[in-house]
Amino acid sequence: MNSVEDVLNEFKARVIQQARTRLTKGGKNHTKELYDSISGTVTVYPNSFSLEFYMSPYGVFQDRGVKGTDSGRSLSGFSYKPSSNLVGVEYHTGALSKWAKFRGIRPRDKKGRFGSYRTMGYILANSIKKKGIKPSLFFTKPFEEAFKDVDNELIEAYGLTVEGLLNEALNIKT
Repeated sequence: MNSVEDVLNEFKARVIQQARTRLTKGGKNHTKELYDSISGTVTVYPNSFSLEFYMSPYGVFQDRGVKGTDSGRSLSGFSYKPSSNLVGVEYHTGALSKWAKFRGIRPRDKKGRFGSYRTMGYILANSIKKKGIKPSLFFTKPFEEAFKDVDNELIEAYGLTVEGLLNEALNIKT
């Protein structure tokens, strides 16, 4: 039978693998930064255990969503304020301009001429600020699905560990 640590490591690996799959299938894996940042650690102590997951900070916003100033919804109460400076962030980082260039998205003027990627970055920043970021649940769903299965496995593994500890404490040979 599996030990507590084995069960938790299997749970951790399943959640990470499924989260990465959903991230890729959801079209949110442009730079692989978020994909590569998803990780976890399992620590088992004599009387307890710890399981922690890590990811880039913006992964939480991708997972839970962010409400815009005009519309949208967030599952965790995240929202853009009218005073938030998303356009200023775009000016300094150019992140959305780089994303637009990767996707090949450029604006056109009334004469049909293409605008710059930088302009597209500002257009995207304003749109995101107004409409928000839709919740993708790329991490939440795999966690909940894997959690349904892990409780019985964990109880069984922990029970075997307790039985082993009791046998050792009582000096029972098996």
